[in-house]
Amino acid sequence: MPAAHASVHQRIWGILAGDEGDPFSYFGMHEDASSGSPLVRVFQPGASAVSVVDRDDGAELAKLSRVHEAGFFTGIIATRHKPFPYRLRVKTGRSLNHVDDPYSFGPILGELDLYLHAEGQNPLSFEKMGAHPLVLDGVSGVSFAVWAPNARRVSVVGDFNGWDGRRHPMRLHPGAGIWEIFLPGVAPGARYKYEIKTRDNSILLKADPFAFEAERPPHTASVVSVDLRRNLAEGVQRGPRGDRRAPVSIYEVHLGSWRRIPEEGHRPLTYAELADTLVPYAKNMGFTHIELMPVSEYPFDGSWGYQPTGLFAPTSRHGTPGEFLQFVERCHAEGMGVIIDWVAGHFPNDAHGLAHFDGTHLYEHADPKEGFHPDWNTHIYNFGRNEVRGYLLANALFWLKRFGVDGLRVDAVASMLYRNYSRKEGEWIANVYGGVENLEAIDFLRRLNELVYGHYPDAMTVAEESTAWPMVSRPTYLGGLGFGYKWNLGWMHDTLDYMSKDPVHRKFHHDRLTFGLLYAFTENFVLPLSHDEVVHGKGSLLGKMSGDRWQKFANLRAYFAFMYTQPGKKLLFMGGEFAQEREWNHDQSLDWHLEADPMHGGVQALVRDLNHLYRDMPALHERDCEPEGFAWIDCNDAEASVISYIRRGVDPDDFAVILCNFTPVARSAYRIGVPHSGNYREVLNTDSSFYGGGNVGNAGNIASEAISAHGYPQSLSIMLPPLATLILRPVSGG
Repeated sequence: MPAAHASVHQRIWGILAGDEGDPFSYFGMHEDASSGSPLVRVFQPGASAVSVVDRDDGAELAKLSRVHEAGFFTGIIATRHKPFPYRLRVKTGRSLNHVDDPYSFGPILGELDLYLHAEGQNPLSFEKMGAHPLVLDGVSGVSFAVWAPNARRVSVVGDFNGWDGRRHPMRLHPGAGIWEIFLPGVAPGARYKYEIKTRDNSILLKADPFAFEAERPPHTASVVSVDLRRNLAEGVQRGPRGDRRAPVSIYEVHLGSWRRIPEEGHRPLTYAELADTLVPYAKNMGFTHIELMPVSEYPFDGSWGYQPTGLFAPTSRHGTPGEFLQFVERCHAEGMGVIIDWVAGHFPNDAHGLAHFDGTHLYEHADPKEGFHPDWNTHIYNFGRNEVRGYLLANALFWLKRFGVDGLRVDAVASMLYRNYSRKEGEWIANVYGGVENLEAIDFLRRLNELVYGHYPDAMTVAEESTAWPMVSRPTYLGGLGFGYKWNLGWMHDTLDYMSKDPVHRKFHHDRLTFGLLYAFTENFVLPLSHDEVVHGKGSLLGKMSGDRWQKFANLRAYFAFMYTQPGKKLLFMGGEFAQEREWNHDQSLDWHLEADPMHGGVQALVRDLNHLYRDMPALHERDCEPEGFAWIDCNDAEASVISYIRRGVDPDDFAVILCNFTPVARSAYRIGVPHSGNYREVLNTDSSFYGGGNVGNAGNIASEAISAHGYPQSLSIMLPPLATLILRPVSGG
């Protein structure tokens, strides 16, 4: 029997059983079939009496009759002949309240909203989906909208209705599979979830996929958030440009362990405290950008944020979304950009999350050969589904639009590109052409980059891609994936392996230093010394260096200067800048007491100077991604474990000369060819006593001599310190 023609008792039974899939056809105001007057039906559990009053003048128009002891009331408004705005006067015990009836309001979503969602073509869908405080027909409340096409019934439950799924079943738009409702009187701060009744009659309690705020873990409810659109104007100040010719030096941070308050149980800092401490520190250190490990809400601290359940909600561990916005604005005010680590490849199987969202494999593939990550025990997004692709694309733009972040570092891109990623034969499904490429994910990533750069040309996207997939950072119109940059993980692995060798053996591994230059300009690279290198038993960066304590520090100083003078943008994980000795632990603060140690403080001073030098010298950054910006002087002195090279800016006469000595042997009268005659100033020496070194050097200046070397008519005779890097700059030309 169609719902509209079912008997009153059948409808009541269905509502009480949680089976009502079309509540707006029953609740609210309708025309009485016999009299033509308005008929009002409401469900008010616990009420002893309910009346209908005129919303405009407050006049009582009718007392409703109780038709079921559970709280169903109904009545005809005989004095009116057409629908009108009304309120309910509800008596419960000794209290008398006036409330607006959710079922008296029309749909929030229009036909275009529904169509664009179904097609995955609305990158601003977050402006309608989720929970939005608004004023509708003069009434304040919150609109809720969620996609659950296979559910029998969806209700909003929360603080405002006793978490009772019978109270507020939602309106279904069948073609789009979206359920929606406007709840008057609900305000920011209210906790809520969606109660979903599945086709097999199971009841699921799900957090809102579009929630803009969430409870602090281990609690899992969504929270109605204030509307940030009032706070972030289109013309808001943003961070520095992240284009190829700009200096980009990134400080990667895990907010929960950067610094903690020992006097308060070693609690992490709030967004406000981070704005007052982290931001000025990173600015003083000379970094251009702060990259935050994932800030989207996540349930398990040990995942570091890489298993998020609330993609649109900044984690509540450090404060509210508004306070996170203030943190970003503080970074911009200090001239720094903000990059967030963005996880779009997979999601966890927590019961309140996206997995089996409406009782079906809605966001993930049904077949575990396509939809489950064996490495991380997580689900893989179904990139071939329009609504899923649209959800993720909207999330990418959300962070740039609502919070003004300046870039996205996309996590685990390789796992998205390959259908056989980390799988054995027989554990994966080929694409339609029989290949291993995930064609739907490739299309998604290209669309992602087109949208980001189309809306925010000054932003950047960075791929963590660990394979030799071609043209990751090349435009989509040339067949590339369209990313702005790609992490150079090969360079990182090769060079750290080299630095772990005893200097006496380094001559046999000289290619570890030089091999990266064979492909350095095939992509726009970021050189990453990230969190991945200081966890899971890998030790700290300092611990990777060979030798005794003095040599470890000297090696690390030489290595940092080597990195800052190589082609590519820079990234350094927190703690590395002052040579943290122990491995990173997400549950503990960095060891800030080490700053007072001269050796650790020396490394910190060096990184600060390297950042400022990198930013101030165009030769060190303008052509990071162009072959014209680099030239070897000598890459073949494996016996001495010395390399020398030139970095050039856009102006070919703007250049720097770099020498790296990776043995503990000081080399006097070491000769290298140089392009121009004149004096060369030693602008940085990692063996300076200011950095904790032995102060072997060249007294600041070296004059060229008319002695040919390395194909140049002029050359320098240099005192090359042990385990050190020198940066020289011409101060006059010939």
